[in-house]
Amino acid sequence: MSNQTIDEVSEILEYIKENNTVPRNIREAASDSKDLLNDETQDQSVKISTVLTKLDEISNDPNIPVHARTLIWEVLSKLESI
Repeated sequence: MSNQTIDEVSEILEYIKENNTVPRNIREAASDSKDLLNDETQDQSVKISTVLTKLDEISNDPNIPVHARTLIWEVLSKLESI
């Protein structure tokens, strides 16, 4: 279950990263989060906790478009369920 969830989250983060309507700092945070989630050298709970913190910060950015914020919230929800 958790690997499937990680894959779903990675796809959403990739979409945000490739979306040019999203500000660069948010795309970079999505890219960093995706890379961290796919890093096999770290413990899964540490990776998820770090990504949750990073994405929570950017979800409060006033410059984030509504559709990207909704996707970030979806990612947060999926990661919290693991």
